[in-house]
Amino acid sequence: MEKIVSLQNSRIKNIVKLSKSKERKSQNLFIIEGARELSLALSANYEIDSVFVCPELFAKTDYPTVLDNISPDKIYEVSEVVFEKMAYREGSDGLLTLSIPKNHTLENLDLSDNPFVIILEAVEKPGNLGAILRTADAAQVDAVIICDPSTDLYNPNAIRSSVGCIFTVKTAVCSSQEALEFLHQKQIKSFAAELQASQWYQETDFTEASAIVMGTEADGLTDFWLNNADARIKIPMRGKIDSLNVSVSTAVLTFEAMRQRGF
Repeated sequence: MEKIVSLQNSRIKNIVKLSKSKERKSQNLFIIEGARELSLALSANYEIDSVFVCPELFAKTDYPTVLDNISPDKIYEVSEVVFEKMAYREGSDGLLTLSIPKNHTLENLDLSDNPFVIILEAVEKPGNLGAILRTADAAQVDAVIICDPSTDLYNPNAIRSSVGCIFTVKTAVCSSQEALEFLHQKQIKSFAAELQASQWYQETDFTEASAIVMGTEADGLTDFWLNNADARIKIPMRGKIDSLNVSVSTAVLTFEAMRQRGF
């Protein structure tokens, strides 16, 4: 196992570069930080390029066997100083992995007979995307469809905030037009979340094939979804602030749907 102790090592410099979306796309690689996240990626059959492990930190992990099925020639030992240079979060367990992304297309989505889907239009904050993926995992929704995104699905902060749920939730990335056609093809009714809607979310029937459509916190949904969704719904706002964080709003609507479905 090669040991890396220099901050000037070319592999370490390249990992720092991969914080940029352009580099991730160019190299067809992304970063997974953490043993739990790596275990979930392996369970989802992600292909591993290389793993960097800091023994002093990894000794404290709750997933000590996660490296057992990875080829030793893909594993590099690094010092604590070097690992701190690479790490994106505090309290890491000393494991950072480079992996090859998957192709997230609508055609690859395998939905249930009565699906519930989350659609995100132009999601811009990786933290919100990650939090929504956690909700999707907890509620076991059929899929998350990301339309015209302003952030990269494999942004390290999205993976971090999702605590690895990016690997457990079926996802697709496409245009809004493609998503709408997909919903029509699958006979899934769409509900656009909008502050000015007349229909309350708790009075909406989510028991049949359904999709909630969520916009950005700054601008909400575009006219495309407001005009093409089957219905517009809203969450009651009783305070002085007229909107919730999009990840919170998504959770509210999702778990109301799950309640109606008896889950």
